[in-house]
Amino acid sequence: MIRKIIKIDEEKCNGCGACAAACHEGAIEMINGKAKLTREDYCDGLGDCLPTCPADAISFEEREAPAYDEEAVRQAKIQKQGVKLPCGCPGTQSKAIHRETVQPSENENVTSQLSQWPVQIKLVPVNAPYFEKANLLVAADCSAYAYGNFHRDFIRNRVTLIGCPKLDEGDYTEKLTAIIANNNIKSLTVVRMEVPCCGGIENAAKNALKASGKFIPWNVVTISTDGRILD
Repeated sequence: MIRKIIKIDEEKCNGCGACAAACHEGAIEMINGKAKLTREDYCDGLGDCLPTCPADAISFEEREAPAYDEEAVRQAKIQKQGVKLPCGCPGTQSKAIHRETVQPSENENVTSQLSQWPVQIKLVPVNAPYFEKANLLVAADCSAYAYGNFHRDFIRNRVTLIGCPKLDEGDYTEKLTAIIANNNIKSLTVVRMEVPCCGGIENAAKNALKASGKFIPWNVVTISTDGRILD
């Protein structure tokens, strides 16, 4: 089948091993000091390894490749780790988060800071008027649920776009590139979760910024599954 898969430029690879460590699917191995895609059927095409490569040696390509085998990845992890994961993606492993119960004041009124609609990356018009001179927020949809002050700290004074690379079909790069290239965007903030699949939304935003040919301030914020800002 023809699908999106990573490509490693061995001439650029400096052998640091960061991509192999970032690949939670186990598709990349270090062989003779170079990173190699040893299991194409383990590569989910989300590109968690791309942002970690300091040598810019990894890219996407569309070519003939075996389908991503989630069950094979799961079994490999069971054998390697000796634990049973719910599926091939560590980000879907179930866990309970215990917190102290805080009762809000009866008079407390939390106001939404959302300034536009729609918010889904797939649905938003490329030339919507609210993009003019906008501070753009591209966020993983789970992040607003995990981080309690998301409206106050991230949505306020920004135009908000959300998505989930694990659930949405295709890549966001083309749409985000068009939005950045065709509008006067002042800044870009990416908010992602710590789970591996969120690397897809970070990578799409970075690639879109590069492809747009524009130089604007940008930053990436990572939220832990228990609601903490990690970086």
